[in-house]
Amino acid sequence: MTTTAGLPDRIEDESQLETLLVAPSAELVEFAASLSGPIVVLGAGGKMGPTLAARAQAAIDQAGADAHVVAVSRFSDPAAREWLKGYGVQTIAADLLCQDSLSQLPDANTIVYLVGSKFGTRQNPSHTWAVNTIAPALAMQRYPTSTFVALSTGNVYPFSPIDRGGSLESDPLAPVGEYAYAAVGRERIFDHFSRQDGTPVAMIRLNYATDLRYGVLTDLATKVARGETIDLAQGYFNCIWQGDANDLILRALPLAESPPRPINLTSVETFSVREVATRFAELMNCSVRFSGQESETALLSNASQCSELLGAPATPMQQVIRWTADWVQHGGRLLGKPTHFEVRDGAF
Repeated sequence: MTTTAGLPDRIEDESQLETLLVAPSAELVEFAASLSGPIVVLGAGGKMGPTLAARAQAAIDQAGADAHVVAVSRFSDPAAREWLKGYGVQTIAADLLCQDSLSQLPDANTIVYLVGSKFGTRQNPSHTWAVNTIAPALAMQRYPTSTFVALSTGNVYPFSPIDRGGSLESDPLAPVGEYAYAAVGRERIFDHFSRQDGTPVAMIRLNYATDLRYGVLTDLATKVARGETIDLAQGYFNCIWQGDANDLILRALPLAESPPRPINLTSVETFSVREVATRFAELMNCSVRFSGQESETALLSNASQCSELLGAPATPMQQVIRWTADWVQHGGRLLGKPTHFEVRDGAF
């Protein structure tokens, strides 16, 4: 059974989920026809990297372009490397904090930069700073004449009033907490080398990507299913289906500029924790409990610029909410990596 949008009514298993996450949009296939040579994806072993790399390769294959994806990561999980090979993606194991490792990577005109560190900052802040500042410096020095699309985060913004619709790309950066400061540091490194070398960069400020195995929606659905009380202090959020996020990240490459061009990537709409949790309770036929009251501010981004330039995310989030409820209720595999979106002191 499919929905009116041509999407499945439910997602049965990880194989179906991954097939959906990897399938490129018609717009991405059209863009992929213009690509040539290696498309190097740095940091391809994380939560988003494998499906982004596989989606890019699928788009290249469908377009018949003379290009191929090279996925670069430490690949501490060998299963991710084997999974990528199954989609025809070339893989290279490399330490992206090591200049010698970067020097051995293939030359390329197109770089997708996904490297970052967030969780564990409180326990090991120096590691977070190293990953978020040294790694981009080395990458920009290795590829000064390439075009970059680089992943950042909405955490670079301050909390904004709920009725404002989220922070705009032109707003001053005012991070909360050490991870957020390190994320601003990453952006400043890209800005420095972009201005120095004229390297075009599209800086993607993402919050939050979700597939059924992780994400804000999965966090909320899991808490509702377990009967946990939902704290309303961080009462609102943005999120985006991971497949749409990956598609739009890749399609943002032509928007790269020097100095870097920031682009907010998330849902056009703002979601209420109370309303989404209540909807999960309805879908899973259980009750939900709340504590506290919604704050007047939240970490929100305004994605109107991205929608104007590239189109709104294709997958309706109400459909993703239904998928997530079904997935959690029927015991679908979870990554066990909560987003901690409810954190308001910036301590991750």
